[in-house]
Amino acid sequence: MDVFGLTCGELADEFGRRYGKGMFHAAALYREIFKNGNETFTHAPEFAASFALAGKIAGDMRTPACRIQSRIDDGEVVKFATALTDGCVVESVIIPTQGRTTLCVSSQVGCQMGCRFCVTGSMGFVRNLTVSEIVWQVWAARFLLHHAVDNIVFMGMGEPMDNLDAVIQAVRVMIDQRGLSIPPNHVSVSTAGHGDGIRRLAAIRPAHLRLAVSLNAVTDALRSRLMPINRKYPLAQLKDALMAFPANKRDFILIGYVLLAGVNDSIEDADRLAVFLEGLPARVNLIAYNGADDSPFTAPDDAEMIGFRDRLVERNIFVRIRQSRGRKVMAACGQLGASLAKDGRRSGS
Repeated sequence: MDVFGLTCGELADEFGRRYGKGMFHAAALYREIFKNGNETFTHAPEFAASFALAGKIAGDMRTPACRIQSRIDDGEVVKFATALTDGCVVESVIIPTQGRTTLCVSSQVGCQMGCRFCVTGSMGFVRNLTVSEIVWQVWAARFLLHHAVDNIVFMGMGEPMDNLDAVIQAVRVMIDQRGLSIPPNHVSVSTAGHGDGIRRLAAIRPAHLRLAVSLNAVTDALRSRLMPINRKYPLAQLKDALMAFPANKRDFILIGYVLLAGVNDSIEDADRLAVFLEGLPARVNLIAYNGADDSPFTAPDDAEMIGFRDRLVERNIFVRIRQSRGRKVMAACGQLGASLAKDGRRSGS
């Protein structure tokens, strides 16, 4: 019985099948784990007269056998590495900002997208994370590292659309009000432009969950060179999928655009981006490239970034320059996995 993979309602159903019990006992166990951060529950008052039942449940339940292998701090930013049971390692980042604390969550060990400017992509793909391994990152950030995480972005290692079933179930667990209680509109699922995944997400997403798209180029020739997924889902197909993504008046699609000096940062690129966004409820985050030592790319200077932003503003695009945090410890956008070996394992782990 994998508690970290179940909502409270699903856990109650499991209690009914296994023990003839229901929400009363399930909610007590769920509270102890996800509200109080305990890995045991038998001390809860709901089990005071049910020692035999508590023993059965304790024998049947599983929690992730994960551990925090390392943590590195860069000011308020915390990058931590989670060691999984098979020796693989993933990285997550806690980013406190005014009014909220964001956790950048990984959904895979490595990534098969192969984006040329992303360190994680250079690892290749190892495997998908399970629902429990995804949820555990949030639990660890809250209860082992003691950060009041209330905003989740699936922008860590991996392409979430390639592991969408596990990602969506993990989101359901995260937003369950009896447990971690993350507001649904504080959860963003990012993609490199997986058109089929975007359509699937539109059909099954919890209400108000946000979509983020890493765009980074607005011609097919350049985007295919930078992001191989564009060969399967070129810009026209991606735009169609985004246009079909349901949105109410308060919804928006977050467009991430990593600026690479001399590659995708011209005024003409800004104009093409504005044209691509026509008709979409979009907001743009401009991100200066966060480099690796052997990268062929560099970040534009501040004046070029401001010029790009101002051109979008002239075209009535909602845009902001997102200041990257955690660069010193390779925790910024596109840098996760730099400290991991090619097979997703830490040497000496």
